[in-house]
Amino acid sequence: MTDVKSRISDLVTANDVVLFMKGTPLFPQCGFSARAIAILDHCGVAYESVDVLQDMEIRQGIKGYSDWPTIPQLYVKGEFLGGSDIMTEMFEAGELQQLLDQHGVAKVS
Repeated sequence: MTDVKSRISDLVTANDVVLFMKGTPLFPQCGFSARAIAILDHCGVAYESVDVLQDMEIRQGIKGYSDWPTIPQLYVKGEFLGGSDIMTEMFEAGELQQLLDQHGVAKVS
């Protein structure tokens, strides 16, 4: 499990925004992942995605890493924000965009 934790930690710290999801941004494999991608795309920020369906160690490991039982999971500047429900609430309140701006997350050009 330590190897998985270090792999996850490397992904989370190497990227400003990381979404652990089912599928890919072009082909999300669940509605929650599709919603998370739509929110990030609407915010216009650059992000890295990790398809947990392609790596069972990551799929199980991310749940222990964040102590959060569901996927997708969003990390911004190394900090866990939550899943698609929290992303939706924050986005609708304008808090997600504000947080991304405060952290200086790069916009997609």
